[in-house]
This record gives sequence, C-alpha cells and structure tokens, in this order.
Amino acid sequence: MNKKNKTYLVTGGLGFIGSNFIEDILKKKINIINVDNCSYASNLKNNDLFIKNKNYKFFKCSIGNTKKISKILLKYKPNIIVNIAAETHVDNSISSPLKFIHNNISQFAKFLEACTKYFNNNKELEKNFRIIHVSTDEVYGSLKSKEKSFKETNKFLPNSPYSSSKAASDLLCRAWYKTYNLPIIVTNCSNNYGKFQHKEKLIPKIISNILSNKRIPIYARGLNVREWLHVLDHCLALQHIIKYGKLGESYNIGSRFSTSNISLVNLICSIVDKKLKSKKSSKRLITFVKDRKAHDFRYSVNYSKIKRLGWKPKIDFYKGLNSTINWYIENYHE
Repeated sequence: MNKKNKTYLVTGGLGFIGSNFIEDILKKKINIINVDNCSYASNLKNNDLFIKNKNYKFFKCSIGNTKKISKILLKYKPNIIVNIAAETHVDNSISSPLKFIHNNISQFAKFLEACTKYFNNNKELEKNFRIIHVSTDEVYGSLKSKEKSFKETNKFLPNSPYSSSKAASDLLCRAWYKTYNLPIIVTNCSNNYGKFQHKEKLIPKIISNILSNKRIPIYARGLNVREWLHVLDHCLALQHIIKYGKLGESYNIGSRFSTSNISLVNLICSIVDKKLKSKKSSKRLITFVKDRKAHDFRYSVNYSKIKRLGWKPKIDFYKGLNSTINWYIENYHE
C-alpha cells in the first residue's frame, strides 16, 4: 500500500498500548482514526498531544456502537483496523465480571459485525484490508512447572473473568475469519510496561506508591512470575504483523525476560531510591496481602512464530525499566 493511502482505525487509542501505538504511527505520517470510549483507563491528555497532528482524528465512541462505527468506517475508509479496546484489569474483572463480558465479548461481537459489513461493501479493500486483534497471554492460563513457555498451539485455559473474556474474543475472531472470511489476525502478548500506563497496573503502582510514601501491596509472597515486554517493542511487533502476518493466524509477542513480582518490586525500589537519593529504603513499604483469587503463577510466551517473520524485541529490560521509571517520576501527580 502507498503510504499516502494508509489509514488506520485504532480502538482504545487513549489507553496504555493504544497511546504508545498511535504516537509511534503518527511519526510515519499515516492517517489515524482513534476510537475510544474515554473510560477511567483512558488518558485524555494524550488526545491533546495527538490532536495537533493533521493526520489524526478522534471519536469518543464505544466499539459496540455499530451505527457510529459504521459511519466512521464509511467516511474514512481505513485499510487497517487495530483493535486494542478492552477492559483489562484482572482485579476489576473479579469484582465486576459482567462488565468484562459485556465490553470484551458482546460489544466486540457488534464491532466485528460492523467491520464485516464495511469489508463486504467495499471490495476495493480486499487485498489490503486487515484487522489486528490485540489480546493477552493470559488466555492460556498458568504455565505448568515443566512448561517453558506458551505456544500458539496451547489450549485456552483462562482462569479469571478477564482472561476468559479475552479468550472468547479471540475465538470470535477465528469464527469471523472462518465463517465470514473477515481478514483478521490475533496477537497474544506478555505483560507490557512503559509510559502512559494506568496507575492501577503493577509497575506504575509501585513507582507512584514509593513517590507518595504509601504501602506497596504484593499478593501472597510475590513469587508469581511474569514475562515483561516494553510497549514500544510491542508496537513495532504489531506493525510488523500488519505488514507480514498471515490472515487467520495468531502470533505470540514476548521478550523472554521473566522475573518474580517480588524481585521486580525490590529492583524498582532500589532504582527509585538511588534516583531520589532517599535516606530510607522504600522496601519498607512492601506489604504482603491476601492472594488474588485464581491467581496464575507464571506466564511466558514462545515468540518463535513472529520471529520467523523477522521481528524480535530490541529493548533491554533494565534500560527500558530505567527510562520508564524516569518518565513516571517526571510525570508524577497524586
């Protein structure tokens, strides 16, 4: 596709991953249509940054609003749709599961219907049009002790309302590809970190609690293990899949860097203390709390499939974490 003719529709573009994706894409002078429902997790300040760009348009809209979505699709005729919109916080899914089922499944199904109608009525898009559905490694459940990492062929064994709702959305993508020939690709990424992330998530929560001298709650003994992927590496992976990914396939996106939650907390405490020249160790704020229900012990993904397409992560975890901490310190507010 000619760059001048490229138009991306991004859903959830004011969220963590969406904001980073849009910021990077706008540097490439690609037209961006951002659709976001402006929930509590949306960063409205980012819209003020993006709106200055002549290639950017914003619409406050739920992905389930088929009437408005259809009008946007018809008017701007995007070649690429990147669906990042979702309810994502596991704790919230435990307390409000029906909200996750509504947004991540029912609303998403309506969005697929609108996309299908748009695709079928615009045959000139056929060769260049594709949808990228951004999902999570949590759909696979928790790794067993003998398993090194999840492959795309692993069964879905989600354990929380959040991961179950995302697994359902992934399966809806498969159904729409198989049944309606909708050109769609699913991605399943490991835990992301970087700027713009909501303070309810682990890394920004640790940093903000240190800065505000509040306790740092850690589930159980903090031995649960996560694989960490810098959000910019994730954004580049999505762009790579847009260009080289095979329709109807799913791709794991990871980093191969894993660490326990308690090790991560201790590391962040040490880095922040050093940066702030603190007299007291912030590790004193660490507080172990009752474990989360159905708390998955370990995640890790095998990204060999996307690596064969020519992508691999570039950002060293320690360098990425250091720059991330700098950003949160510079942008801190209670």
